[in-house]
Amino acid sequence: MAVTRAQQPVVTTPAPLPAAARLAHPLLLLTGIVLVALNMRACLAAVSPMVGDIQRTFGLSATASGLITTVPVLFQGVGAPLTPRLTRRFGAERVVLGAVLVLGAGVLLRVLPSAAALYAGCVVIGVAIAVLNVSMPGLVKREFPDRAATMTGVYSTTMLVGATLAAGTSVPLEHALGGGWRASLGAWSLLAVVAAVAWLPQVLRARQERGAVTGSAGAVTGSAAATAVPGKPIEGIWKSPLAWQISLFMGISSLLVYILVAWMPTILADHGMDRGQAGLVFAFSNLLQVAGAFLVPLMAGRMTSQRALAVTMAVLNGLGIAMLLVAPVSAAWASAAVLGLAQGGSLGLGLAFIVLRTGSAAGAAQLGGMSQAIGYLVAAAGPVGAGALHQLTGGWEATLALMLVLVLVVGAAGWGAGRNRTL
Repeated sequence: MAVTRAQQPVVTTPAPLPAAARLAHPLLLLTGIVLVALNMRACLAAVSPMVGDIQRTFGLSATASGLITTVPVLFQGVGAPLTPRLTRRFGAERVVLGAVLVLGAGVLLRVLPSAAALYAGCVVIGVAIAVLNVSMPGLVKREFPDRAATMTGVYSTTMLVGATLAAGTSVPLEHALGGGWRASLGAWSLLAVVAAVAWLPQVLRARQERGAVTGSAGAVTGSAAATAVPGKPIEGIWKSPLAWQISLFMGISSLLVYILVAWMPTILADHGMDRGQAGLVFAFSNLLQVAGAFLVPLMAGRMTSQRALAVTMAVLNGLGIAMLLVAPVSAAWASAAVLGLAQGGSLGLGLAFIVLRTGSAAGAAQLGGMSQAIGYLVAAAGPVGAGALHQLTGGWEATLALMLVLVLVVGAAGWGAGRNRTL
């Protein structure tokens, strides 16, 4: 029997990738992820050494100056829930590119000669970082499904490296560029431009692969399918106990971090330590966060259950805070070491939970949106609340004691979040 043209099987051969798409080699993808991650904390850390100069420039009060660092954290919580919708509509690659460019624009807006522009820039920076915070776990989940925890360690470590470098080079940049704090802070917009250029091949690849999916021949390559179909969203995520446990683990861990970022040097100085030495102790703690952020996600990826690891991070946090409470000066270096490992490890583990407890890129982005919205809204209250409690009691004992109670909550939330379950 003759076979009609309509009955003949259609054999399709995927078209070769264009030059731009071929550039999106895994090594270039990794480079793009690292450069984007460098931006995610650098512009926040760079402003801390400049707050005094900014305060004098605009005649700001101490409270208004504190908002320079608080507003970006607050708007990271506000912007996080919006990101999953953006990634579903435009694709993770384009959303990441747009967020990096918006971040660079926010950095420039922050240095314009206006107090209103200063705070507007802080808002823009916070929202842009929120989008990146939520987009990256889903993207890592999709591109490195078998090494998601390892890659989470890489980019969480890179974020802390970027913060450390920015904090350490802000004042030298001010002197080198000769333009005051505005030149120093504005220079970080160049890092965003470099990251955007490095990320552009991923956008071109994604566009080509979406074309392959929707092409008339209907041929879909494996990577194209992965780009076009990131998986289904999680139904009822806001009612899930597991999602809340992950969110509380991230939120309260971040709260503890931001309290110590704001007040640890002051706590040490108020107990008699030289301010210069207190700054060195704090820098040492930040340095060890890098080790924790890298090693803990690697360990998490090798475990079926991360319960013991989560509880260990809580215990280390509690031990470091207890040393600050009992022997703030004599045990300062030991406390800084323990807290650095615990805080960096808690950050890395919280991000690892997002990729380990979800089964798709869409689910990871959705859980990231929820957990980081809760996390940064909670964390934004930490420095202000700790300062108010110190002012009320006249010392730091009540603040540190309350932090120890919160460590118990972190341990309980981590015990639930570490179960071998998927949303």
